[in-house]
Amino acid sequence: MFSKTTKILSLILILIFAAGAVQAQQARVLDRIVAIVNEHIILQSDVDSRVNEFIQGQRGLEFSDELWFEALETVIDHYVLFEQARIDSIVVSDDEVNRAMDQRINQLIAQVGSEEALERAVGQSIIQMRAQFRDTFRREMMVERARNIKLRGIRITRSEVVDFFNTIPQDSIPIVPETVQLSQIVVIPPTKQAARQTAMNKAAALRDSIINHGADIEALARRHSDGPGASRGGLIPLMPMSDLVSEYSAAAAALSPGEVSNVVETQFGFHVIRLNRRVGDQIETNHILIQIGEEDVDEDYARNKLTAIRDSVMQHNKRFSEMARKHSEDMNTAPTGGRITDPRSGERRLAVDDLDPELYRAQLRLLEDGQITEPLRFTTGSRNNRQTAFRIVKLNQRIEEHPANLEQDFEILRTFALQQKQFEEFNRWMEELRNDIYVEYRIERPQAGNL
Repeated sequence: MFSKTTKILSLILILIFAAGAVQAQQARVLDRIVAIVNEHIILQSDVDSRVNEFIQGQRGLEFSDELWFEALETVIDHYVLFEQARIDSIVVSDDEVNRAMDQRINQLIAQVGSEEALERAVGQSIIQMRAQFRDTFRREMMVERARNIKLRGIRITRSEVVDFFNTIPQDSIPIVPETVQLSQIVVIPPTKQAARQTAMNKAAALRDSIINHGADIEALARRHSDGPGASRGGLIPLMPMSDLVSEYSAAAAALSPGEVSNVVETQFGFHVIRLNRRVGDQIETNHILIQIGEEDVDEDYARNKLTAIRDSVMQHNKRFSEMARKHSEDMNTAPTGGRITDPRSGERRLAVDDLDPELYRAQLRLLEDGQITEPLRFTTGSRNNRQTAFRIVKLNQRIEEHPANLEQDFEILRTFALQQKQFEEFNRWMEELRNDIYVEYRIERPQAGNL
């Protein structure tokens, strides 16, 4: 079991830290210098590591000479861009580096259960890991910042989008799948008072066991906590307070290390919190979470409220967007009048194939533009903190599957045209940088078509 964990973590470290070859690899007799960028030496093992990233990140990809030389060029471009970032005086503060490292290390800790398990599996202390990868993190962040600055400066005009579309052969014009534009109003059903009181009393009793009877919070968390970290004794590893819900972070921040809070209520339930340590704006805590069961929430309240809102829109000409801003409890969509967007692209047009099948097949498929569903039950929140909620959804517009055209799909085509322009201009810029920054190959570069 332990050897399997070690193998998994070794792979994670290759993918997450992207630190090039580890010292043991660099010490191999067969390792050699393959390129130099200014004073940066690129070893064969650096390129091998990048090839491993490519293969692990793309299913079905196999090693080839062409892939290896592509990885070499990627590593060289990385250092060229790093040199340009230094020339442009791009700075990444120590705090930014520390936060990025903390986030990555905490992801690993969450996967293996504790700092001790991570240190055993990797064979290094957390302090040693931070020391080894600090410079790599800073360099990666400077490179990413330089890349983003360049890409953000690339604009595209309407005429360029039109020219891009006109270069597509008629028989190659892509088919745009059926899409919809949606808005929603969300209501989270309140908990029934009796269930809320029962959960709060249980949390208070557990706190009393800790404070007055010397019970161990880790042991109680393993037996009683409803939180995702119960098996780890309720441990939440060191993380920024801004990543925690405000009530939790405020209560924990008021404690001294080792102190236990009063019962704290958040959207997830009732917590008993022990502060373990605080480093700047980051805290490490253990907690016990007592949740209220889904069966103990007042679903009728949510349904009735949404029905009344729907009637106000349908029967009394209230604007859906205004009602969403006033009544919706989804803070991601309420400020924009309930508009639902693709979280990856920000696009308002959503591909039907990407929607929750139950929402589309049972409800939206039957609606005309402008119509609103009846109240629908769904789950919201993160994977570890699911929550029952209800919503009404308005179908603002449906666009059937069709060949792409400038009138209906200008924004989609604009995105593709901009991506192509960014790709082309960024590559030209990198070629210019290579003329200004010293790059030396220590191996023979293959000519085009020789691989």
